Amino acid sequence: MKRNPIETVLGAVVLVVAAMFLAFAYSIADLQAVAGYEVKANFLKVGGLERGSDVRISGIDVGTVTGQTLDPSTFQAQVVMSIAPDVKLPADTEASIVSDGLLGGKYINLVPGRAQQQIAAGGVIAKTKDYQSLEDLVGQIIFLATNSGQ
Repeated sequence: MKRNPIETVLGAVVLVVAAMFLAFAYSIADLQAVAGYEVKANFLKVGGLERGSDVRISGIDVGTVTGQTLDPSTFQAQVVMSIAPDVKLPADTEASIVSDGLLGGKYINLVPGRAQQQIAAGGVIAKTKDYQSLEDLVGQIIFLATNSGQ
């Protein structure tokens, strides 16, 4: 079987373009964890939150979820986050797990409070709201609808 040199050159060009595309996508994707100080928050359920998920304030990325463990004494999920060093969280900051749209991923939304004291590195966010799945919300609506007639 005779090989055409044009096919070989064209195949090499396609591979080079694919490699350039992958390198460009990797550089734009910003896959590295945010380097900063560590804070923790305890939740009853995390609802599919994963390591590497975003931590946001007002929709702006300020950190990354770096780990999750189960607290053996309370059986709550302890989420560890890395927060950018230039973001100083007030002590009364509230953390909630929310969904990025109907089919989107989960992220932690932080709502800073007005306290003068700040959460130190290694500190814990005391105020948290657990993830509410679509099934939970539908169940609450059905419960409210069936009990409103009584």
